[in-house]
Amino acid sequence: MCVQGYDKYGFEPFAVTVDLAVFTIRDGALRVLLVERGQDPYAGRLALPGGFVLPDESAETAAARELAEETGLSDVTGLHLEQLRTYSDPDRDPRMRVVSVAFAALVPDPPEVRGGGDAARADWLPYGTGAYGPLAFDHD
Repeated sequence: MCVQGYDKYGFEPFAVTVDLAVFTIRDGALRVLLVERGQDPYAGRLALPGGFVLPDESAETAAARELAEETGLSDVTGLHLEQLRTYSDPDRDPRMRVVSVAFAALVPDPPEVRGGGDAARADWLPYGTGAYGPLAFDHD
């Protein structure tokens, strides 16, 4: 017997996402790649690039796809995404239960970025200044 919102085994469905903490050095300062969310939740707020893992993707494939879609970084020579941590707080996303796999990368001399997909814009911002306010979701 299925209870509404749960599968036949009694488990609540949830989504898997990827988030990317991508850093570079510009003008002698550490910078982080952030995107402005173009959709709710948190429309207009800055966030790490990322998004949902599609049914036919691995987390690594989704990370590369989302990075390309949201920032235009599709061909960064030598880009190595290192799996950093999994975030699984039940209330981290207001839409539903979401488990996120975070990746980190340090990119030497990356090209300029542009917003795309559900990101209104993308930019390399000084890391740790807090000048951009609180980030969306739990990305702080």
